[in-house]
Amino acid sequence: MDACLSYSSTLFPSSFHQGIKYKLGKKFIGRKDCGLIIKPLLNHRARKTSVSSLMDNLEKGKNGGLGSENEKLYLGMDFGTSGARYALIDKHGLIKAEAKRQYPLYMSGEVVDWARSWKETLFSLLGDVPSDLRPLVASVAVDGTSATTLIINRAKGLALLPVAYVIQFQSYTVCTPNLSSAFDFDGEPLCKPLLYNESCPDALPVVKAIAPLNHTVCSSSSTLCKLVSWWNSDSPNKESAALSHQADWLLWLLHGKMGISDYNNALKVGFDPELDAYPSWLLSQPFSHVLPSVIAPGSIIGTLKEDVRKLLGFSEDCVVCTGTTDSIAAFLAARVSKPGMAVTSLGSTLAIKLLSKSRVEDARFGVYSHRLDDKWLVGGASNTGGAALRQLFTDDQLEELSKQINPELPSPLDYYPLPDVGERFPLADPNMKPRLHPRPDSDSEFLHGVLESIARIEAKGYSLLKDLGATRVDEVFTAGGGAKNEKWIKIRERVLGLPVSRAGQTEAAYGAALLALKGATNP
Repeated sequence: MDACLSYSSTLFPSSFHQGIKYKLGKKFIGRKDCGLIIKPLLNHRARKTSVSSLMDNLEKGKNGGLGSENEKLYLGMDFGTSGARYALIDKHGLIKAEAKRQYPLYMSGEVVDWARSWKETLFSLLGDVPSDLRPLVASVAVDGTSATTLIINRAKGLALLPVAYVIQFQSYTVCTPNLSSAFDFDGEPLCKPLLYNESCPDALPVVKAIAPLNHTVCSSSSTLCKLVSWWNSDSPNKESAALSHQADWLLWLLHGKMGISDYNNALKVGFDPELDAYPSWLLSQPFSHVLPSVIAPGSIIGTLKEDVRKLLGFSEDCVVCTGTTDSIAAFLAARVSKPGMAVTSLGSTLAIKLLSKSRVEDARFGVYSHRLDDKWLVGGASNTGGAALRQLFTDDQLEELSKQINPELPSPLDYYPLPDVGERFPLADPNMKPRLHPRPDSDSEFLHGVLESIARIEAKGYSLLKDLGATRVDEVFTAGGGAKNEKWIKIRERVLGLPVSRAGQTEAAYGAALLALKGATNP
């Protein structure tokens, strides 16, 4: 059953607006469907934003108004672990509009069709872009969670994996406008996406046998392990199958060209960004025909599909660009430009990215390097983070209990907070169990111990990168929801022994918008 996105003010916290005021209202699309209208007020002032040296073409500007009729805008969308959002920027990097959505859950008992949820959210976000700004959108880019994998029927665009993914039901918003039903697809994607943290230990021995020692793919949660696990199953239609990462699949819904990815998302399936090609050991496998073509993030794929642009009012020359992973988009948003500078993304998980002069990879520790022009983004992603915190505390509790913490005092509690069994980084152990005992009587002391334990995991991560040969970290910027907790930033600063601050832009959607800008201005 379709239900509606919440209209409560908690959907748009004050820190989210980035200097833009909104007028909110309801619009009923059908008898059971409802949507969210977001209109920028004409007297709003958008904040000036500097950008990293990666975007040399980004001009600095001063005017934050809506601009002239011919002004071009650039749309980025971030699909994270628990929800999605968009950011619309101009050529100066100024935010013109932004909004977020929680994923609607289409349930049958305790079964969720994640692919449908993502598709509905994609078109809901496009519908949330103010209608008067849509004709000005020159390009679109999307980021998604790393190693979230779909196996698609190349002929029809249907996912071949089982339809359902069983989860432990929690408090989600369970409704969104069914805008995607208005568009022409070959059929509903009946699939079970293999999510970013899902392990396929049955495939690991096979992958280790074909890949170099300690390669990035030699982890049970890698995209290649997921592909091999599916390939070795009794699933039909293997000859017509195509592998698609989450961001690839969402972008395909917009441009209609199957089998295109970027070299950030393709890293964990075995693509070599240094050679800019798949290695011979991978191409010699019987499933190599399933692999997507790979181009640089922010490259133009094609124009927006005609049915999408006509129904929603986008221009006929609006282009769709390759995306990236959510943690790299957050890194780009932080505008980090010098080796030794790093970004920790505190979202549902903890992901660290360090700008390094040298490439470092070691699957024993879940360490890998993404290419960023002539430098490398070295890092990894732990399963600890916001998802584990939300199993223990509500948002209100986190806010109130954090006020009671003295961040200058070390906590004696030694935990390893995880939302479920399994860890990726700084240890790759699919059997690791959460450790949250002993629990003190004081809730604030318990939270202090949890926050400090996550900070210790972060410190171990950066220390490991240095030991493996990466550039030493000198400064850490923080992105994601955890960046709003000032007490946690102070705890992390003490534990890391480094300057820690909130990034000027903390949302991955802004980084995706920068990729869209890059694609449109440097085709």
